[in-house]
Amino acid sequence: MAKQLAVIGAGLMGSGIAQVSAVAGYDVVLRDVTPEATARGLAAIKASLQKFTAKGKIAAADAEAALGRITMTTDLGAAGEADIVVEAVFEDIEVKHSVFRELDKICKDDAVLGTNTSALPITQIAAVTGRPESVVGTHFFSPVPMMSLCELVRGYKTSDEALAAARAFAEEVGKTCIVVNRDVAGFVTTRLIAALTVEAVRLLETGVATAEDIDLACKLGFGHAMGPLATADLTGVDIMRNASRNIYNETHDSKFAAPELLNRMVSAGALGRKTGKGFYDYED
Repeated sequence: MAKQLAVIGAGLMGSGIAQVSAVAGYDVVLRDVTPEATARGLAAIKASLQKFTAKGKIAAADAEAALGRITMTTDLGAAGEADIVVEAVFEDIEVKHSVFRELDKICKDDAVLGTNTSALPITQIAAVTGRPESVVGTHFFSPVPMMSLCELVRGYKTSDEALAAARAFAEEVGKTCIVVNRDVAGFVTTRLIAALTVEAVRLLETGVATAEDIDLACKLGFGHAMGPLATADLTGVDIMRNASRNIYNETHDSKFAAPELLNRMVSAGALGRKTGKGFYDYED
């Protein structure tokens, strides 16, 4: 199996993908644009592995070995030797286009280029490369070490070989895959959670129920582990807003239009756990 992996973006998703891959035996290059960002990513991986070790889910020696397989860098050129590349940068099409233009120049001819986008069309991302058949959606879920799903998305020109290689990789790092055969904005999972979250925000905005009761209804009524508003706080209110906006821009379906409350929260910097306040208060 392919053992050389490059992850582009050392944030919450990228560091999680790097962690599970290193634990599975991959040699991982984890790249971000500044030394500070790479340091934060490595610190997050160390903290996560320590929690798994404390709970007896991974041996201390295996956690240490996994850390030894991760190389941090600010050099995008380090992706040049990778068999699999997974991009996990900000959910903005221009940012992703910039990354993929460079990866197209840098990466091996037979490398599979994955994108961890949750809503942007794979075909649109792949269009800036000279190898759209090698680009495939590899949508992991947060927190990556805990969540078992990987949503694989076929772009208009994605080859069967690239899809099969991406599936083999995802399964090797412990994930169960679903395949999205039509490259629609939001795919399967983000369309479902965006529709639910947008409606939950509207219910909160119009005073129908509190955030706590809306989330409790989803947990007890539908068996969800977390309610949609708490989930938005975990992943980032801005990320949720951008995902729904991307789907709306593609489909013009009003059920994905971001409510005013969601836009105001993003403008005010109330982005959830990462800023200490979102739909809930985390400052304590």
